[in-house]
Amino acid sequence: MTKVSFKGSAMLNPVPAVLITSKNKEGKVNAFTVGWIGTACTKPPMITVAIRPERLSYEYIKETSEFVVNLPSKDLVRSVDFCGVRSGKNIDKIKECNFILEDSENVDVPGIKQCPVTLECKVRSITPLGSHDLFLAEVLNIHVEENLIDTNGKIHLEKADLICYSHGEYFPVTPKAIGKFGYSVQKKKKGTRNKKK
Repeated sequence: MTKVSFKGSAMLNPVPAVLITSKNKEGKVNAFTVGWIGTACTKPPMITVAIRPERLSYEYIKETSEFVVNLPSKDLVRSVDFCGVRSGKNIDKIKECNFILEDSENVDVPGIKQCPVTLECKVRSITPLGSHDLFLAEVLNIHVEENLIDTNGKIHLEKADLICYSHGEYFPVTPKAIGKFGYSVQKKKKGTRNKKK
């Protein structure tokens, strides 16, 4: 099929749709929606977040160098959208969305209890890029709802009903995998042949 050419744009889709909580030195907590977020490093565990300088959360995070990434389930999609289009400068989004905050262990920023997974983060560097600044942060601790962890300790994020964002719309993440890491080169198991009686 023929492709149509467009000028360069940040059209890397889909991306995770997450809620980030931050807290200023006066103790005020804000939440905002981020789609431009990604994994940067395994050891130490690092993520990147692109934030516009005019966002209130930019101010909070730059002030304290801490934030929490909250992975919302699909039942929170309306709140996810609301926190992306409303500013904490004009409204208390925590109250408006009925978020229940819970203390973190390694940072002084609370997570959102309704989100099945939260990542406590410490900023390591900020790089100005243009419309956004890139925050590189180390993940200090993670909280996962226990019903997502099986008896062997494996985390099943596919059961968390997470959401993603693609070109202006939100989509559920399907719980059914279409492959797993390394399956393309995995040796096929030899079948057991029926023995003749």
